[in-house]
Formats: sequence, structure tokens, C-alpha cells
Amino acid sequence: MDQNRIADAVAIDIGGTFTDVTLLDRRTGRVWNAKTPSTPDDPSDGFMAGIEQALALAGLAPDALGYVFHGTTVATNLILEGKGAKAALLTTEGFRHVLEIGRHDIPRKANMYSWVKPKRPVPPERIYEIAGRLDPDGGEVTPLDEAAVRAAAAAVAAEGVEAVAICFLHAYADPRHERRAREILQESLPHIPVSLSSEVLPVFREYERSMATILNVYVMPKVSTYVGRLEGRLAERRIPGRLLLMKSNGGVTGADTIRTQPVQTALSGPAAGVMGAVFAGELAGFRNLITIDIGGTSADICLVKDGEPGMTNEGRIGDWPLQVPMIDINTIGAGGGSIARVSEAGALTVGPDSAGAVPGPACYGRGGTEPTATDANLALGRLTPALLDGRMALDAAAAKRAVAERVARPLGLTPAEAARGILAILDSNMVGAIRVVSVERGHDPRDYVLLPFGGAGPLHGASLARLLGIKTMLVPPAPGVLSALGLLVSSLKAEFARTALQRPPHYDLAAMGRIFAELQEQAAQWLEHEGVPEGGCAIRWQASLRYLHQGFELTVPWAGEAATAEAAEATIAAFHRLHERLYTFSQEDTPVEIVTLRVSATGTLPRPAIREWPRGGAAADAVIGRQEADLDGTLRSCPVYDRARLGAGAKLRGPAIIRQLDTTTLLFPGQIAEVERYGSLVVVEA
Repeated sequence: MDQNRIADAVAIDIGGTFTDVTLLDRRTGRVWNAKTPSTPDDPSDGFMAGIEQALALAGLAPDALGYVFHGTTVATNLILEGKGAKAALLTTEGFRHVLEIGRHDIPRKANMYSWVKPKRPVPPERIYEIAGRLDPDGGEVTPLDEAAVRAAAAAVAAEGVEAVAICFLHAYADPRHERRAREILQESLPHIPVSLSSEVLPVFREYERSMATILNVYVMPKVSTYVGRLEGRLAERRIPGRLLLMKSNGGVTGADTIRTQPVQTALSGPAAGVMGAVFAGELAGFRNLITIDIGGTSADICLVKDGEPGMTNEGRIGDWPLQVPMIDINTIGAGGGSIARVSEAGALTVGPDSAGAVPGPACYGRGGTEPTATDANLALGRLTPALLDGRMALDAAAAKRAVAERVARPLGLTPAEAARGILAILDSNMVGAIRVVSVERGHDPRDYVLLPFGGAGPLHGASLARLLGIKTMLVPPAPGVLSALGLLVSSLKAEFARTALQRPPHYDLAAMGRIFAELQEQAAQWLEHEGVPEGGCAIRWQASLRYLHQGFELTVPWAGEAATAEAAEATIAAFHRLHERLYTFSQEDTPVEIVTLRVSATGTLPRPAIREWPRGGAAADAVIGRQEADLDGTLRSCPVYDRARLGAGAKLRGPAIIRQLDTTTLLFPGQIAEVERYGSLVVVEA
């Protein structure tokens, strides 16, 4: 990749309602933002429309674009909606029902007496058992039954299967049986995509490994078609920039990787938002953040420590475990469109059901009649009567009517009390979700800066900060398109892992060294394939450890760059410290198993030059009106500010409402906001 050839880059983040586009001149730091309606029938239409709109705003020709970054929800939606390919699974003899058995736990909020296991993406009748067995070290116990593979291929063809996953026992130790089975399948079924567990997730635990492999191939046909369509349309428009897609781990990668590993994009959109938040925090001098992306339907929460977002290998997508590396994001059904309802027992609930964009909140005037969080905010005067810089009028009377009829009357409350109750419940739900990624991970949220973004984030941020005892809040200049900015500032990133269970006291350091070397070679080859120059490459070693006979692992950096006894000892010491931080104790007298070895590869892209925010006059010059708002049970006269008129250094005191194109920021009495030099609002308690 020639980092000097063309500097301009464009990022496209496709959401359910709008496609957000940010075009950046990396040399000058100038930014152009655009929004265009999403096109669910063919997302590539909205993708290209957004690029055209951004190019027109910037006055640039298509050949000016050196990079095209994209955050996609195609794989996410296919999994959540159950609309992937008709898939089959080849598994080791005796393991046909591994998916049905799954795990014995139930979802955290489910009723243990009524919960029913969800329908699996591959039913038992499309799971084919194949004789052949490897031991945990990769030694062959029983040869692969190639006749059984050919019989399965014939059955797959007869069933009209569109994709096949292969997951054999202990394939992480040696992939030769899986690779041979793929060769046999492709002899008679050359056009059907095949996914191997040894390539998708070469680690132990059969259920999780099988599920990851199945989900990967389940979305592969449609994701591959979509990526190919994007590349074709970019070529038609003579846009030379290479297409880079966001992965769940917060890094980007080329289209070739996504074609074979589409499951890596399962949390593409939320990951891009976190990376944008990290960048905004660093510009303002904050490296310890709690980020919350509040949209119309959900809230995505992540903790960032020392500039690095938390990572996990135990994530989920919908009902399914997905143990690929991803940013540790906790998502709940809480957003501006969250519907408030009173149950037959007289209990008020808010979410997870959402009015979405259509019909939307009652105040949108699109047919919605149920009260939402947006309606409650408008009824209390916390929102201005119009959004999108005045282009979208809101019906305050409809909002008040919905709150009064659906909530206040059944509960015997005043409309204002009902609206405050709706928002209190929504904020309480989000506080609980924030505690999951902070307190439950051994972090005190008071030691962090809250960074709210998304369309509804800055509206709720001040309240959340007070509920959590957080003294500082940071609101980026363009919170509604922060995910697109996150794409622009991301690096190329990939992880390579292999289970290599080592039990104390005699760790096989030579074997571990060989595995680390093989993983490092894979990482180096990937970096070379992505065209990363040597000076931009970084490779790090990690290991997942656990106490002897423990049921889960913790991942820590490997101490050093060699598999020596000293490095193993230092790594184990780091594991003890992490275990104590998370669970308040460590067991240093208990032997420790080294379970999985990991190598991460990072390719750094050119960092953009960011322009400083222009300085302006007094904050009073940005006042565009006043309105009455109920912030704490008392109506207060609040100035309404136009954020575009707030120059760097401007200071304002709450109560205040700050309006801009993509969001509204609310300040409570006793809060002070100052515009820092890159345009973010730094909000502190007086």
C-alpha cells in the first residue's frame, strides 16, 4: 500500500435508517459529513449515493479517493434475522447433536421455567457424521472415512444446500482431515462455499467452534456477493481507493479476507463507533473512557482504558456464542425509540421494543401512537420542536398525548411525572449496562470520562454521568456520525490463535515456541497480503490461561517475544493480577494451565491531520432561542444554543440545550461545558 499516493479517504457506515458518510482530506484534516437514506433492498445503492453526495460537498473527483472504509451490518442482520444460506455441517462421528446440546446455561434475563432453546441455524437432519479421529495433540487415531464424505456431498447436493461447514474433533491441533474433506466436497460441489473450523476458530470447545464455523459459512454467500457488488460499483465509478471493511475487533481488513471470514464483521458498526470515540477522547486528552452509543433502538457500551478498548473472545451475536476476537461491547434495547408500556399488573417498562424509524415515536407524525423516550424528552421540553437543523418538525402535542393516555392515566400520574418516570427507567437500564463493563470488570466508573454519542447519546449523557458519579463528560463535534470517523482512523488488524493446552508443572516450551512461530508467520503473511509496509507493522503475543480444572480462561499479554521459562513465569504472574482485579482474589498456590496461544497483527495506516476548531466569540452569541424544560421536576428557562456557532474556548452553564444537525446535548443545572480546541464539549460539574 503506497501511503503517499492519494490522501483523501471516505468512510461509509450503513444504519437502519440513514447511511452516514465522512470524507476526510488526510493532509489538511478538513472533513465533510453527509447523510443519505439507507437502501435495505440493495445497501450498495445507499453506499454509492453517500459517496457521490460527499464528493459533491467536497468538490472532488472520484479519483481523489485513496481509501474507502466501510462498516457493514449485512452479516449481523443475516444472523439476527435468520436469513442466511441453507447450510449443512460435517462433524466427527458421535457429535451430531453438539449444536442441540449446546450449553446448560440460559440467557441472563430469561425465565428458567419457560425459556426454550432457539432453533439452531443447522437442524440435525443436515448434520452429517464422518468417521475419523485425531487426538488432542493432532495425532491420527482413526483415518478419515473419505467414502462417508462423498456420501455427505451427494446428500448435500440432493438437499439443495447452499453452504457447508466442517468441524472435526481436535482440528485445531491438525487441520489435515478438514482440508481433505473440503477437497472431496469441492470435487463434486465446486460452487458451494465451504468453511473449516481450523481456519475460522482453531481453538477447543466443540459447541462454540462449531457455531462460529456455521455462522461464518451461513452468511458467506450473501456477504461475498455484497462485497463483490461494492467493488464492482467502485470500479464503474473509477474510484481507485481500496475497499477496507471494519471487523468486530476494531480493525479493518481487505475484501479478500471478508469473503472467507465474513463472521468477523458481526459487530462491525458498533466497533467503528468505539474507535471513533477513542480517537475523539485522545484529541481531547482523555484515554480512560466509558463510551455509550445510543441510537433509536439500542445502546452500545464499551470501556476504554489507556486508549485501548476492552476486548473479549467470549462474545455473542443474537442467541449464539461467537468466540472470535471482538471489542467488549455490552448492548441493550435502550434508545430514543424505546417504547414505554404499562403492564396489566401496573408496572411501567421501557424497551427493549422500539418504534424504530417507521412508524417511529408519536412525535414524528408517521403513524406512531405508543410513547417512546423521544416523546418523553419532547414532552418535558428537553428537545427543541425540530430536529436536523430545523428540517424535521416534531409534534409536541402528539408526544404529550401519547404519554398522558398510555402511561400517565393508567398509573394515576401527571403527564410530567409519567415522562420523568419513562426517562428514569431508561437511564437506570443504561446505568446497569454500564456497570456490566465497568464495575463487573473491576473498574470504578468514577475514574473514567463518559463519552456519549449517537443520535440520543448526548441527550442522556448528563443524567447518566450524575447517576454514576462521573465528573467529566465529553461530547464529540459530530456524535451522530462518529462511527464513520472511527472507520477513518482505524488500523488494519487480525488475530491468529491455536489451542495448545499446557499443564503444569512441565510446560512444553519448545512446542509452545513452535506454535508461536507458526502463528507469527501467519500474521506476517497477512500483513504482507494487506500491503502494509514494514515500518507500519506490529505483532504482539498473548496467551489465555486458567487455574487447573477451571472452566474459563483469561487472556493476558505474553511477557517477551520467546517461549522461555522466564516469560511463562511472568505471564502467569500477570494472570494472577488480572484474576484478582476481576474477582477480588487470586490463587497463586494453584497450578496454572496455559490453554491458547494468540498472536495479533496490526498494520498502521497514515494518521490524518485534524484541523483545530475555529475560535469564536462569547457563548451568548450562539443562543438562538429559549424554551421551558423540566429537568428535575421544576420548569426552567433554558437557552438553546446552535453548536455550529460555538467556537473553541466558548463556555456555557447549564441548564442549557445545545442543538446541532445530528443530535441534541442537554446540560443540567450545575454543569459547565467548554469547547476544547478540536471541537468537543468538555462537560464538568461546577
